[in-house]
Amino acid sequence: MGAFISKQPNGKYCRFSTVVDTLTHINMTEEEYIEMCAERAREEARDVLKNYLKPFSMVKDYFRPNNNTVEEFNSLLKEMGETELLNPKDHE
Repeated sequence: MGAFISKQPNGKYCRFSTVVDTLTHINMTEEEYIEMCAERAREEARDVLKNYLKPFSMVKDYFRPNNNTVEEFNSLLKEMGETELLNPKDHE
């Protein structure tokens, strides 16, 4: 499970970790809990940007014309500054 949040008897919130089997945060307000989650999301986002980026070529390699036509996709590529566009005949 990892962890769960519970509303304390005093109306505030606590976080219980099932990894360390004890409380890790107590007496949090709703805003403090939201900020804790937001900070965790910011850290995860920074980690992804620093360590897990894929090459832009994969964007083009993975494209399939299911939700966009090749022309629509090429328009998006142009908007992003890409100069080597997809050939519609390669995606028939």
